[in-house]
Amino acid sequence: MVRESKAEDLWQLLELYTHLHEKEVPPDSPKLRETWEAICADPNYHIVVYEEQGRVVSACLCLIVPNLTHSVRPFALVENVVTHRDHRGKGYATACLDYAADLARNNGCYKIMLMTGSKEQSTLDFYRRAGYSSEGKTPFNMLL
Repeated sequence: MVRESKAEDLWQLLELYTHLHEKEVPPDSPKLRETWEAICADPNYHIVVYEEQGRVVSACLCLIVPNLTHSVRPFALVENVVTHRDHRGKGYATACLDYAADLARNNGCYKIMLMTGSKEQSTLDFYRRAGYSSEGKTPFNMLL
């Protein structure tokens, strides 16, 4: 089932992120707890998860960004799209992305932006099938 994350999903999410790019689950710390509490309290910050048999097996972040252009319509940023290795190819990430797109529509967003660091053709094809395009604007990053 696809849904928004709950406070009790923290440790499952952190474990899931080891299937994205994290090497290990970070240790419990005041900074970790403070960050999680801020995420949970922010009405524009949505972590969409797919739960299978009580376990979070796929997720994506959908951030609604207030904006002064485009008739004062916000835009959405999708990040951290991940599915547990043992559950890939079952449509779970697509369901999370569809839920994120509904969140964006329901919040009046005029666009959704998604960037991937992957050069894998299968990953790029997945995003295209999900409705995203690599045409148009040119992305730039500044990693800090």
